[in-house]
Amino acid sequence: MAPNKPSLALFTDLYELTMAQAYWQSGETAQATFSLYIRSYPPDRGYFVLGGIQDALDYLKDLRFSEEETRYLRSLDLFDPGFLEFLLGLRFTGTVRAMDEGAIFFANEPVIEVTAPIIEAQIAETYLLNQVNLQSVLATKAARVVHAARGRPVVDFAARRAHGADTANKFARVSYMAGFTGTSNVLAGKLYEIPVFGTMAHSFVEAFPREEQALRAYAESFPDSSTFLVDTYDTLKGVRKAVPLAVEMRRRGHPLRAVRIDSGDLLDLSTRARAILNDAGLQDVEVFASGGLDEFAVGELLRAGAPISGFGVGTKVGVSADAPWTDCVYKLVEYRGLPTLKLSTGKRSLPGPKQVFRYRDQSGDYLRDVIGLAIEPPPDRDGEPLLKDVMRGGRLTNQHPPLEELRERFARDFAHLPETHKALRSPATYDVRYSQGLTDLQATAEAEIRERELGQ
Repeated sequence: MAPNKPSLALFTDLYELTMAQAYWQSGETAQATFSLYIRSYPPDRGYFVLGGIQDALDYLKDLRFSEEETRYLRSLDLFDPGFLEFLLGLRFTGTVRAMDEGAIFFANEPVIEVTAPIIEAQIAETYLLNQVNLQSVLATKAARVVHAARGRPVVDFAARRAHGADTANKFARVSYMAGFTGTSNVLAGKLYEIPVFGTMAHSFVEAFPREEQALRAYAESFPDSSTFLVDTYDTLKGVRKAVPLAVEMRRRGHPLRAVRIDSGDLLDLSTRARAILNDAGLQDVEVFASGGLDEFAVGELLRAGAPISGFGVGTKVGVSADAPWTDCVYKLVEYRGLPTLKLSTGKRSLPGPKQVFRYRDQSGDYLRDVIGLAIEPPPDRDGEPLLKDVMRGGRLTNQHPPLEELRERFARDFAHLPETHKALRSPATYDVRYSQGLTDLQATAEAEIRERELGQ
């Protein structure tokens, strides 16, 4: 860790630390297992795409409290000095099993299981939930846009209205993983080696005496990568002004890539712009659309036959406007080798460390998943276990796969998710079952708790 660089150790809810001290003082420091999962689907969701695993593992690998951080905790006048000394030596020493980053998963399926001394596992809750919830929400939204675009390129334009710079960068990464062509975010391009794209703003056009001068200046500066923004004053007149310059550029061996429409009736304007370009013999100049788009708008445009070749999506996608959060939870499922669960109304949990088995048909398409116990074999031989060992003894079992590998793997896997579950509106619910072993353990553990705690 770089000198004076703050760690993420204090990125935790206060009650994680107060519980940790009470564990420490009472001697309750045995091994625990926590499961992280999403309880239910937001509206119009039939699947999730897993993000945040790499960040979660890096956090656990580097977890430690500095002198400066424990001084701050001492200033709160809450904590035993001995406990703060204990925190100075704290390291994550546990085991983690997780699904692959970019995996498709479903409600109630554990995507991470953390097994460690309970203080280590408990303190990690806030950060793990924060990253997995955020990045899975954004990755799922991005996958829906890619599906709606039907193979047309989609570019991330979300940075300026994303909820902070870190979120903008994380969105650029997971959207590329989910199939976006690239991003306008230059920092994300550098951090994650994602292709970067950009055209011009309306202010660029406004800064010149005439629209034609702005387009020419841009073409001269970027002769081999120009896209003209044509809707600053009047979209169709803007396209007509672009035509003679595009013809001239093609004659010089530097063809115009596209015209971009960022406002108005995109169906009507793209259709009429396409006709103007075709009439001028510019069939190779594409029509690119942006401006308040999400998967619903993209899907409607293409269903209506809009001749749009690509999309730039920003605000509504970068914040997942229609479903910006999930009921993502991190629950204790085993302590001292014994199953644990909660019986709270509407929030019951499943006991014991688990495994998720996926079943496919002969073509590789998804059939169903079964949530079973980690100690169980698959309910039958063909079940593919999705949770894998990714940390042992606080160390990564393998290096993180590169983003390009995640992107390719996601594309292959997503192709096998049946279309009924990809529907943008009212998707079919995927078949997720519980194994007999998990069902039996649930019944036994619940009966024991009712007798012990409720006298039933």
